[in-house]
Amino acid sequence: MPHHDAEKWNARYRAGNHDRSGPVQVLSEFGYLLPRKGKALDLACGTGANALFLARHGLITSAWDISGEAISVLRERAVKNNLAVKTRVCDVTTARLPARRFDVITVSYFLERALFPAIINALKQNGLLFYQTWLRERHTEKGPHNDNFRLGANELLQLCSSLHIIHYREEGLTGDRSQGMRDEAMLIGQRR
Repeated sequence: MPHHDAEKWNARYRAGNHDRSGPVQVLSEFGYLLPRKGKALDLACGTGANALFLARHGLITSAWDISGEAISVLRERAVKNNLAVKTRVCDVTTARLPARRFDVITVSYFLERALFPAIINALKQNGLLFYQTWLRERHTEKGPHNDNFRLGANELLQLCSSLHIIHYREEGLTGDRSQGMRDEAMLIGQRR
C-alpha cells in the first residue's frame, strides 16, 4: 500500500473507527481448535482484538498492521492485560512472511488476494488459518463499498483450496435474512 494508506488508517483509528473489543466470530466460536502452544500471527491486526485473544490462549503472538495508531492501542491493551504481543508497523501487502513459521494465522476484514500463497506458505505443517471478511453478496451496507475488498461467492474456498478445510460458512442471502451470519464469510483451514 502507498504511504497515504497508512495516513488514512491512522486517521480512522485516531477517530475511534474500526475498533473491536473482542475477537471475530471465527475465533470466538472455534477457539477450541487452537493449539495449546505455538506461534501465532494476527495479520492486518488493527487494534489487535484477535492478537490479544491468541496471547490469552498462551500462543507466542505477533501482530502486524500498517497503522501505527492501531498498533499503539494494541500495545497499551497488551500491557494493561499483562499479555505479550510482538507488534510490527508495516505494510502487510509488501512485508515478507517467513516460510513455515506460524502455527496459527488470523486475518479479519482485510482482503489482498495476492497474499494468499504467502499466508499459506507461512503456516507450519498442521498450522491453522482463521479467516473472516466481507462478501459482495450482502444484506446490509456494513463493510467496504468497493467490491475489490469483498469476496465473491465461494471465493475464499478457492483462495484456500490448498488447505484442508475444517470449517466454512457463507450464508449470503439465502433464507431468513434476520438470522445467521450475513455479509461475511469465515474459514478455518489447515496446512497438511
